[in-house]
Amino acid sequence: MSKAVDLAAHPLTLWQGPLGLPDFSRIGDDDFGPVFDAALAAHQAEIDAIAGNSEAPSVENTLAALELAGEALDHVSSIFWCRAGAHTNDTIQAMEREVSPKMSRHFSAISMNEKLFARIDDLYQRRDSLKLDPETLRVLEKTWKGFVRSGAKLDADGKKRLAAINEELSSLGTQFGQNVLADERDWALFLDEADLAGLPDFLKSAMAEAAEMRGQKGRYAVTLSRSIYEPFSTFSERRDLREIAFKAFIMRGQNGGASDNSDVVRDMLKLRAEKAKLLGYGSFAALKLDDTMAKTPEAVHELLDPVWEKALEKAAADQKELERLAAEAGSNEKFAAWDWRFYQEKLRAEKFAFDEAELKPYLQLERVIEACFDVATRLFGISFEEKKGITVWHPDARVFVVKNANGSERGLFLADYFARPSKRSGAWMSALQSGYKLGHGAKPVIYNVMNFAKPPAGEAALLSVDEAKTLFHEFGHALHGMLTDVTWPSVSGTSVSRDFVELPSQLYEHWLTVPAV
Repeated sequence: MSKAVDLAAHPLTLWQGPLGLPDFSRIGDDDFGPVFDAALAAHQAEIDAIAGNSEAPSVENTLAALELAGEALDHVSSIFWCRAGAHTNDTIQAMEREVSPKMSRHFSAISMNEKLFARIDDLYQRRDSLKLDPETLRVLEKTWKGFVRSGAKLDADGKKRLAAINEELSSLGTQFGQNVLADERDWALFLDEADLAGLPDFLKSAMAEAAEMRGQKGRYAVTLSRSIYEPFSTFSERRDLREIAFKAFIMRGQNGGASDNSDVVRDMLKLRAEKAKLLGYGSFAALKLDDTMAKTPEAVHELLDPVWEKALEKAAADQKELERLAAEAGSNEKFAAWDWRFYQEKLRAEKFAFDEAELKPYLQLERVIEACFDVATRLFGISFEEKKGITVWHPDARVFVVKNANGSERGLFLADYFARPSKRSGAWMSALQSGYKLGHGAKPVIYNVMNFAKPPAGEAALLSVDEAKTLFHEFGHALHGMLTDVTWPSVSGTSVSRDFVELPSQLYEHWLTVPAV
């Protein structure tokens, strides 16, 4: 019989590590399952108490109580999903497949709790007479709409079917991501010195490090990490190798066998369409856009279609130029997708005398981080102090204390910059803890995850312009989380409309190319 979990003392839920972080040194992969079960049960008990309250609904006993419920579940979830994305393994992936449908069932039951929704609906119908401040009104409206969009107004059969759809979609989403990661993790093209024609030194170093990580010391590995795949496709003079890498990259999740996503995508599209229809929407796109600034698919197309037409025209013109360069270089092959980056780089050199390989030494990772922090200091008065020797989810992850202009602590920023087989591709910002003032309040603990190529020990990591822009972009999201100044957790940081959330990060990436920076 498993030992009962004490949520008030477990390191996954009681964070007593350095700087108020979780003590990652005391957290094992097998800890998550029992703690999730205990935290889900504790949250359900809190929900039952709110729904069963005999007092008339108020902001304090219903809306605020709902916002503050589930702290233990929030804590274990934030650590787990960080691990699932940034440093996974077979145990974590198995738990992800188990916990995803559990979480879906749990939150479907909350959204479809008739007594709880009746209390939320009571407040919503009286919202004009409650004299709420704008933030609280927004939280109430967002909460009410979230319940409705999650099936609160459906009949019993509709609720049952929607809960089943959500659970299946949750499992399919997990399966999709794990399949892509499996293909990225398991594929590598190992090369020798004779295969490296055209490759700059920074790329050779990164490929040597990637090969050594995979047990092939002395060789060079092309992986499906963008930080290696993209420069290899740009500089390699071996067209046959560029073709192999390109086809592997675009076929992630489409290679047949256990990691093939074809059936997963088919089932997801079918279930999404059924979900939208069940909730009264014409399409899944209409459902997703209902709570955004765009509102409708038609509005999105009105914005994007003219851009798409112009982009097609420009791409066609570019292709003619690239085909000319290929012919001048003596290529008799039909121009193909794996030729695009290679000749695009040559076109840049011809038109602008631009060589990205020559620029890279000026974009050392540490200098780009320094510039990123400096812009934040100049714009917002905050500063960053790195704290070394703190154990987090991986040795490559770094910890920074964020301070206000007066020296007081504002929160924490964690950064995990290098690619590895245990990390999903891409770059993202998330939070171990959001910042808010409700109840006892909380300081933000924000993190960025990147996938830059890790250099050999003692060498500087060099970034491309696009990678440096990505670092600034994701740090813009991080600032959105760190500079948040709200009362309610559900509107903290990046918890804004999906088509607004990219604005702060896109504005911030602009500073990379400002000469003063």
